[in-house]
This record gives sequence, C-alpha cells and structure tokens, in this order.
Amino acid sequence: MRVCFYTLGCKVNLNETEALEQLFKRSGFTVVPDGEDADVYIVNSCTVTNFGAQKSRKWLRQAKRKNPGAVTVMSGCWPQASPEAAAAMPEADIVCGTTNRRAILGYVRQLLDGHERIVAIQPHERGEAFEELPVERFETHTRAFIKVEDGCNRRCAYCVIPRARGPVRSRAEASILAELRQLAAAGYREAVLSAISLPSYGADTGTDLYTLIERCAGVEGIERIRLGSLDPDMLTPEGIRRMAAVDKLCPQFHLSLQSGCDATLRRMRRPYTAAQYLDVVGQLRAAYGGRPVSFTTDCICGFPGETEADFEASCAFLEEVGFLRVHVFPYSRREGTAAYSFPDQIVEEEKQARSRRMHQRAEAVRARVLAGLAGTEDEVLLETPLSATVFTGYTRLYVPVAVAAPGCAPGQIVRVRLGQYDGARVRAEMLPAQA
Repeated sequence: MRVCFYTLGCKVNLNETEALEQLFKRSGFTVVPDGEDADVYIVNSCTVTNFGAQKSRKWLRQAKRKNPGAVTVMSGCWPQASPEAAAAMPEADIVCGTTNRRAILGYVRQLLDGHERIVAIQPHERGEAFEELPVERFETHTRAFIKVEDGCNRRCAYCVIPRARGPVRSRAEASILAELRQLAAAGYREAVLSAISLPSYGADTGTDLYTLIERCAGVEGIERIRLGSLDPDMLTPEGIRRMAAVDKLCPQFHLSLQSGCDATLRRMRRPYTAAQYLDVVGQLRAAYGGRPVSFTTDCICGFPGETEADFEASCAFLEEVGFLRVHVFPYSRREGTAAYSFPDQIVEEEKQARSRRMHQRAEAVRARVLAGLAGTEDEVLLETPLSATVFTGYTRLYVPVAVAAPGCAPGQIVRVRLGQYDGARVRAEMLPAQA
C-alpha cells in the first residue's frame, strides 16, 4: 500500500507528520512523495490563516479527484478548530483533529477493509496528557526537530490555535532526552526544540524550559541546540542568563512580536509593550557580553483598527531592533476569535499592500544586518548540496550561507568566514579545522 502525506504549517506539524510516516512504514506502507499515485492521502492541516486551511482542502480535493478509490484523511488543526466544516467535507473519508494521532493508522485500515466514513474529532480537555509521537530520523532534514510541548493557554484576539491545540501539555524530560540520544546516534548534530508555546514548557509538570535546554546540552553527540518561537514576556532575567551560559545553544532567538505598535498590541491582547519587548532584546544581548546575537520574528499587517501611523510605528520598530529575518503576514480573519468581530476591519487589498511594504523594509534591515557580519567567523551546518563541493547551510546565528566544502557531506559542521550577501545567501569561505 502506498501513502502520501501533505503538511502545512509550523515545525510541530512537520514533526508530527514525520512521526506518522514512520508509523505507517513500520506497518508495511510505502511513503511516496506528493504528485505520485497513492492508495491513501493524508493531510496534516494548518489553520493559522484562511490561506493555510484553503490549501489543505484544495490538496485533498485534488487527490480525491485524481484517485476516487483512494482513502483520504483530513487531520490536524483545521478539523480541530472547525469541526463542523471539516465533518461536512465530502472528499474526506476520515476526519480527525490534533488528538490521538496514532489512531489514524487504525482508521485507515478500517476504511481499506470497507468501513464507512469516520469522523473522529475529539475535543481537547484540561489535564489531558501529552501524546507521544517519537521520531527516529528525519528523511529530508539534516537538523532534528523535537516536539517538547503542545497547546497554548493564551487567548490572543487573532489566534485560533488554542482551540486547535488545546491547553499546555509538556512532554516528559526523560522521553525528550531518550529521543535526542537516539537522533545523536543516528548522526544528527543540531536539534531544534519545537512547540506550540515553547516558554510554557514545564508549566504543567513543575520544571522549565531552561532546565530542559541545559540537560539537552548534556547529550553526547549533539553540538547545537536551537529554539523555536519564544514569547518575550515569558522569558525571565535568570532564564536569559542560564541560556547564555549554554555554549551549545545557538544565539538566535525567534521572539514573537506580531506588531511593533503599542496600540495594535493592546487590541491584539498581547501582554507586552514595544518597550518591554525591546528590554528583553537588550537583556539577551547583554547576557552574551558582546558576542553576536541574532533575532527573528513574525509580524502581522492590517490588524483591525491599524492606522497608517500604527503601521509606520511597527515598521520603525523592526528597524530599531535590527531583525535578521521577519516573517510578514497579512491579518487573517478567523471565525471564533475575538478579532473576527472587531470594528474597523481593513480591506484585503490594503492588508496585502502593507505586507508588501513591510516586507521590503524588513529585507532592507536583513541586508544591513548581514552586511555587518561580513568578515566574522561562525560555524555552518552543511545541508543541501548545490554541487559536488558547494553546500547551503545555516550558521549558529541562522545566517543562510553557500560555501565550498570539498570532501564534506550534509550534516557536518564546518567553520567559515562570512562574506557578502547576494540577496539570497551569504557567500562564505571554509576555514581549516581547528586543532
């Protein structure tokens, strides 16, 4: 039997799909890439934006038209957040959400045996346990992504994720470390700790993210640890000092922003001001004592009520911080969120126009930051080969590079000197290995 997976959204979704692929392989299925004929098609959907949900539905409909006899599965965040709409989708033979992912294999077998359509969207409950979906290796990645937490307890005005993912659930530290040791033994040198609300790790189990980072750093064979998205207000001064003391932790921090304008942040129900955000940036830079630190973030354009002055303040804030990279999104109106009913909704054309303008300014900041790193040295994890000797990869600061590394292979870490940014990557020179 051949099965094809289609994944949209965050690193957590990618991690879950990788785990499901391995589960199906162990059960005798052959996983095939998108575009090939399959007996089973499975979507791991995203619902952060309307666009993500639409893409999820469109892909499954196309798969069903292409192979009407195949078993089709709509799973993930969209069905969990919009169960009635998902259940009404005729092209989906199986509809399930973000709970009990392991059951998908059983549902598929039932359909293959002639069972009627299955809708199994279980609501999240307070106190539910973290679902273990361990991953043995990542077929298309040189970095290992380890899911350590699920769920979010916040109620930001624009966000549907708490409904899609449920309350905070932390994975047991022993389970995380066991998976990390297995991945290190498989040759992975960099691990990315991913979550829905990473700083919430341990809030339900009596530990914390900083302790987890320190213990992950003790795993032999792992040379770099990278963090997923962090809410700045959830970082403590003591925690920042502890992170800076972990040599294996990459000094690149993805601090969730959403807007650099205080008025917009209040309407979004984000629990910090632009000044407080900037203070956390300053604390992180100070903790590293002059060593380079980089920052990446997300920003929403066209939130209800955002004026031109608000938008300009947000753009100016991006320039003030000096972000290495900014993911810019037009506001997506999600039914069931507080902001859905807010007055002063902004028309789609204006949201898109502001997104383009902010992206241009963010790219100018990126070019400035990368120009400032020219001549500095860093380590690169080699990833995609462009030729027999040239590889792309990322430094500890998350600078994208292209480097000639004869005799090397993907997954190795080499030391480089950074050169000029060409608009896509920084051209780097490999340095001799240090004794």
